Amino acid sequence: MEDFDDTPFDPVAVAAGCWLPSPYGPGDQRGSWNEVTPEKTAAALAALDSAQPVRSYDLSETLHADFPSMSGRHYEQVLSIRGCAPAEEFEGASLSAEPLGPYQVCSLEERISTTYNIGTKINGLHHVGIAGKVYNGFDIREIARTWGTTHLGNETQGPLVTRGVVLDVLGEKVAAGDEANLEWLPHGRAMLREKYRISVEDIEAALAFGGVRDPIGPGDVVLFRTGWRELLHNAPDRYRTSLQAGPFLRECRYLAVRRPALVGSDSRVFGAARQDMAHSMLPHQELAVRYGIRVGEAINSDPLVEDGIFDFVFCWAPQNARGAVSGNTPPIALGQPSRGR
Repeated sequence: MEDFDDTPFDPVAVAAGCWLPSPYGPGDQRGSWNEVTPEKTAAALAALDSAQPVRSYDLSETLHADFPSMSGRHYEQVLSIRGCAPAEEFEGASLSAEPLGPYQVCSLEERISTTYNIGTKINGLHHVGIAGKVYNGFDIREIARTWGTTHLGNETQGPLVTRGVVLDVLGEKVAAGDEANLEWLPHGRAMLREKYRISVEDIEAALAFGGVRDPIGPGDVVLFRTGWRELLHNAPDRYRTSLQAGPFLRECRYLAVRRPALVGSDSRVFGAARQDMAHSMLPHQELAVRYGIRVGEAINSDPLVEDGIFDFVFCWAPQNARGAVSGNTPPIALGQPSRGR
């Protein structure tokens, strides 16, 4: 096994350029997205059996006004009605009560105010930095504008269709009867215990548990299943806390050298909770700033696992918003339950 450890990086050295240029050259803005070539996409799609049905899976959590998140992040949706008088108790926007024209046109639409960094999301390479520097040495002070960023925004990413792998660490622990590292919730489902550190050995055990034959490679999407999404509807205040299970530096380095396009989890925050937020953010910094690998959060892999699918096609396109830092458009998966484990 390769030798990886938890030694934190030197922020002074990083700010001075020790990680430059990026693995994809000076000025690059896409990071390991570059690994998803047309050939990679074709190979991912070719892994599906074209003679068998293919099912689509929504890997997102449902957004709503009370979605538990950090202070300052929000989602607000207000319905507007045009061409029809609403019910008396309606408190949204009534634009007109009379239908339009001889064919009596009426319509509904919503007014939305949101922070992209809420719910199921994929963070851009400039979501986190080190000493004012983000991926590939871009300086926050130089790229930040009132409306967004001049570099690394969502418009530089493009859509992604590639191979995905679920690391069902939770399922493997349940099957192994590892009660010391599990918590059973009142509604009868399990999650990894608070602050559980997913190890490299856990990653390899999860690959074996899922029957994943091909190793994790360049351009793949890697999703951890910890069970922490169980708190979303059953204990939202606890879901909001940052005590989640996940990997730490050693595990992120182990994955990073394999050049995945994205590493994500089903928890609100990616990575194992450490003694404080500064230490908990080390995996984010290492993956994004050093390796150009994006982090995903609150990605729901339960539907795949329930159908015995651990190797699948992952599809995502960010909001095509100039200068945006994160995106919460729903990722989807293509899989074949009949070919599951």
